[in-house]
Amino acid sequence: MSLVLEASTSSPDFAAIKQRQRATWASGDFAVIGTTLQIVGEALAEAADVRAGERVLDVAAGNGNATLAAARRFADVTSTDYVPQLLEKGRERARAEGLSIRFEVADAEELPFDDGSFDVVLSTFGAMFTPEHARPAREMLRVVREGGRIGLANWTPEGFIGRLFKVIGAYLPPPAGLKSPALWGTEPHIVELFGSHAANIRCERRHFNFRYRSAAHWVQMFRDYYGPTHKAFAALDVPAARELERDITALLDELNIAGHGSLVVPGEYLEVVVTRH
Repeated sequence: MSLVLEASTSSPDFAAIKQRQRATWASGDFAVIGTTLQIVGEALAEAADVRAGERVLDVAAGNGNATLAAARRFADVTSTDYVPQLLEKGRERARAEGLSIRFEVADAEELPFDDGSFDVVLSTFGAMFTPEHARPAREMLRVVREGGRIGLANWTPEGFIGRLFKVIGAYLPPPAGLKSPALWGTEPHIVELFGSHAANIRCERRHFNFRYRSAAHWVQMFRDYYGPTHKAFAALDVPAARELERDITALLDELNIAGHGSLVVPGEYLEVVVTRH
């Protein structure tokens, strides 16, 4: 997966791409990384003004950061993802907190819910990775009621994760014709996807701080547990993997604001709240 913004005119095989993506997110153990992002789910639930008793859908929920955030606010939550292993991690977290949440395997591009079934739809760093951008946007708009809200957190192309995937893309180019996930981190693309059905769109750039012992610690954790980097390293021979590690380490060192004793790298993302007309 690359976050390069240019798109080819060739027609990609979306079914094959989706199959590979599912395998990628099922590899490693995303929950180890995902739980560190919990604060983003909490911030998004606040931005979307999730209230007690509201029907909330978490799309491409992963291990459930936005799911748990909404349930902690006493909403009626349904958590979905197309990777069953990730939903099971969310289910374990919900059990640990005694939260009542429905978990359902579902594709963000084809949600199995009736029109207007939810008051709020959320997605943190999930829907942005779907192959066909218009489809999940259309589905989220369809299942949220009139006057309901859609809350999204999407990595920006200029931020750390955007730059990281450009580094990986130099070694493993994306499929021809596939739109960049990073487009979801740009306000014009959000307006293009949601504007015709929106009474209001609010976009705000925020930062999540990646906090690790060192650049080497970050690389090892993401190489072991984060599906895209796990798969990228596995696909390369030893010399190329070493070069990729060197390039990622250089990016981490460039962006580290903690000095030599630790690693703190701000990762910019776009927080989006769409109010459906």
